[in-house]
Amino acid sequence: MIGSLNALIDLVEQRTGEELDVTAFAHDNGTTEYHLRRMFSALAGMPLSEYIRRRRMTLAAADLVSGDPSLLDVAVRHGYGSVEAFGRAFRAVHGAAPADVRRDGGPLRTQPTLRFRLSVEGSTPMDVTITTLPALVLAGHAASVPLIHEGVNPHIQAHIAAIPPEEHGRLKALGDAEPGGILAITADAEPDAPEGTMLTYLHGVALQPGTPVPEGLDSIRLEEGAWAVFAAKGPFPAALQNLWAATATEWFPSNPWRLRPGPSIVRYLEFTGDHASCELWLAVERG
Repeated sequence: MIGSLNALIDLVEQRTGEELDVTAFAHDNGTTEYHLRRMFSALAGMPLSEYIRRRRMTLAAADLVSGDPSLLDVAVRHGYGSVEAFGRAFRAVHGAAPADVRRDGGPLRTQPTLRFRLSVEGSTPMDVTITTLPALVLAGHAASVPLIHEGVNPHIQAHIAAIPPEEHGRLKALGDAEPGGILAITADAEPDAPEGTMLTYLHGVALQPGTPVPEGLDSIRLEEGAWAVFAAKGPFPAALQNLWAATATEWFPSNPWRLRPGPSIVRYLEFTGDHASCELWLAVERG
């Protein structure tokens, strides 16, 4: 995977003004676009689309400062069909208009070329179980919330707080499939969604396909498939968020599995003060 990501970086540099066929690239490198984008976002700290935009604007700024003949020439060279569209993208990255940068030489915000490297230390063993679940239904109370990478998500907190205590008990009694107990489920996020992107958060339980979903509950149906179950214990939410990062930096590059489309599921096993013991369930397939 590390080699594939670096090859993708090289492709971005070679085709700065072209639309990249990420699906074909992933296929040629023995993986899927979904997994490739998820791994890129997790390791780079930004979506692939954002990196491409920043690199294009970095190179475009160099062209402007060096005195290329026209803004249109620079725009077309870097994949934009009009000066207006180029100007909007340029200002979003640099905070200044192309004409101002050409005149003043800045200000510029440079995006260096990324290079991925795998450092294997083995100092922190990861507790992982691969299990296959039959088809099931995730049912509960859903809300649309923004993606937040670090810290507690206040929108999720508010959603859970608005659910009456007796409803938590009803949900727990309703669950009749693995993973058991009350689950924190996130779905409908693009594989490389940037922070702030809206996604679906479902506070619910797992049901067998034949179990009726009570009126008033939202539901997500899942097909049979493999899941990687990662265990974490420590300060909340840092332990869980660090585990998310470790799956991308340590586990997936070292194992013959890749992510497949599907929600992520967190099962909380125990809360003691601000510490939690939990499991992160990710939908996977053989790479």
